[in-house]
Amino acid sequence: MKGKKVDEFKPGGKAPKACVDAMLGPTGNLRAPTLRMGNTVLVGFNEDIFGELVG
Repeated sequence: MKGKKVDEFKPGGKAPKACVDAMLGPTGNLRAPTLRMGNTVLVGFNEDIFGELVG
């Protein structure tokens, strides 16, 4: 998630390059915040998505 932009990737095998690129910031680290909830991984911040999933 980058502001209002939300990308969704489906699991299965090796992560595609587009998925890895979306999760990494300019320094090569995971974007903050990063949150794992069961099988769902949230990377970055979007207020609507966090409100919906985290409460």
